Order: sequence, then structure tokens, then C-alpha cells
Amino acid sequence: MKLPVLSGVDLIKKLKQIGFVETRQKGSHVRLEKPLPEETLKIIVPLHPELKKGTLARIVKDAGLTLEDFTKLK
Repeated sequence: MKLPVLSGVDLIKKLKQIGFVETRQKGSHVRLEKPLPEETLKIIVPLHPELKKGTLARIVKDAGLTLEDFTKLK
């Protein structure tokens, strides 16, 4: 299964669907957080027009998603 080509803004929309909230922005990078019972997931998303495959793969992994779960998000 291949990763889709996404912009930073599109990725943030998908992450918000699963409970992430924007907490701050510094320059072209947005920080999102998702509180869990044992920890808080923190992710930085660059607001680039097209995210590199490695960057996108790392963010998906850090968000605790599998590739299949991520591609099912609208």
C-alpha cells in the first residue's frame, strides 16, 4: 500500500479527525497533540505544499496509525 501525496494542511485535517488538536504554530510548522490516558502524543507537521514520503511515513507512525488505517481517513 502506497502513501498518498498530501500537503501539510491536508494532513492536519486528517489528524484532527482522530482527535488531534492544534496547540501552537511556529513559522511553517504546526504542533498537534492528542491526550491519551497514559501519555500525550505530540506531532509537528510542516505546512509544505507537498510532504516528502519519509516525513509523512514518520508522522503516520508517530500518530500511532498503521498505513491501512491512515489511508481509510477521508
